[in-house]
Amino acid sequence: MAYASRAEDVPRADALVVVTPQAADSKQPLLGYLARPDLPGRLPAVVVLHGCDGFHPNMPLWAARLRSWGYVALAIDSLTPRHIRNGCSDHAGGIEEPVDALAALRYLVALRFVDPTRIAVLGFSRGGGAALADVEKLGPAQYFPASFRAAIAYYPDCSGISDGFQAPVLILAGNQDDWLPAQACRDMDRQAAGKGAPISLVIYPGATHAFNVNAPPRIYLGHALRYDPQATQDAEQRTHAFLHDMLADSNASMAHADMLRDRSAKGPEGGATTR
Repeated sequence: MAYASRAEDVPRADALVVVTPQAADSKQPLLGYLARPDLPGRLPAVVVLHGCDGFHPNMPLWAARLRSWGYVALAIDSLTPRHIRNGCSDHAGGIEEPVDALAALRYLVALRFVDPTRIAVLGFSRGGGAALADVEKLGPAQYFPASFRAAIAYYPDCSGISDGFQAPVLILAGNQDDWLPAQACRDMDRQAAGKGAPISLVIYPGATHAFNVNAPPRIYLGHALRYDPQATQDAEQRTHAFLHDMLADSNASMAHADMLRDRSAKGPEGGATTR
């Protein structure tokens, strides 16, 4: 695999890149896996954030999926620079992930083939919480010149967010999640209503935490994890549609924001609970 230490050195193939020479609270570089479509012009992009278990095979798979949809994808590794192998049991490394995501945003903005006005963030579990933090009105992004245009969070921690978002948000969660219960997202959705950009909250009946991870049913650190192919397919379709609409031209993004507001007013849609 190609390796690039500077933005201008990024090849056309997938590459391991140095997002920043020194990650926050670390003396080690922040690395990322960059997937680039072979398309002309300045392209929309997505930063991909992992959960507490770190950078695992699903991250390059998501980068490849996003590339196939026409997006530049940058999946970052927030644990390795802090010498953390797994942060699930002691919550290590979580506080830095929103800052790492903003470093990835800054990196993408500097790439000549990325449209700096069309960059979203996509996160899973703890990474989903980081994605929400980076578009929260009072989050760390308020101190950065660039900003994410939209955020997607799979089964995130929604607790503590009540002041709304500066960019549209899509949240995908399971109603049987006993690790980061979806009720916190319902509460957040209610408390943040009307305070900022639209929120689309989708809750899948019977789905657990990590419902899109294709692995045998298991108990991990006391929490039930079970793959749900139907919820996974629907979530990927919603992710694809949301990115398509939010990272299109400005008029399309505004139209999608209006659609989300209408959907929020209508309530349930299909088998999942949609807000």
